[in-house]
Amino acid sequence: MKKLVKKHKSFWSQRAFRFSVFVGLLLFLGSLGINYIANNYAIEVSSNSVSDVLLDNLPVVDTEIIFVEGSLAFVAFVFLLLIREPQRIPFVLKAMALFVIVRSIFVTLTHLGPFPQHITLHSPSEIYRILIYSSGADLFFSGHTGLPFLFALMFWRKYILRVLFLVSSLVAASSVILGHLHYSIDVMAAFFITFSIFSMAKRFFKTDYRVFQHGMETEED
Repeated sequence: MKKLVKKHKSFWSQRAFRFSVFVGLLLFLGSLGINYIANNYAIEVSSNSVSDVLLDNLPVVDTEIIFVEGSLAFVAFVFLLLIREPQRIPFVLKAMALFVIVRSIFVTLTHLGPFPQHITLHSPSEIYRILIYSSGADLFFSGHTGLPFLFALMFWRKYILRVLFLVSSLVAASSVILGHLHYSIDVMAAFFITFSIFSMAKRFFKTDYRVFQHGMETEED
């Protein structure tokens, strides 16, 4: 515990680190606002549903517990990871902000309606709906599939975390398909687009990514 407190003090005492976290937080909060607007727009302009090779042939399975409680568990786990390794906070915030912004752009460009047969989700709160919940019209691409994959890419050098996040992404992908919450193309494309987002984040936030990987060594270079 003392080691953890010392680690936090060493980072939060640095003005550059505090500023980077502040910028990351602003970007992330801004991305949530953009996401909220994009979701509402998607609902207004939502058109008809289309056929899907997987959804047409798979029964609807109630995967709400994975979609809702699983998402909350994922957020809690990421929060604990960042508490344990504070040097990762700036890059994680900025990478997630970029992910949400890019997805919001795609949502405004794609106006498919949800698949006719799908499970009904119950949002625990308005805050949850804004942060995690799907409106049903924000289909392309699947955020529940892409975000865990983004973390797998970020923590690729940590074998256990890499496997854990990859499994989480595959479980999320299966749950949205079985629940008929996303079309199969929403899920398949999520992996490719997320990889591009990660590559962009590494380029846009080079210093933060070096701190993410090496911690204090970067500050001393």
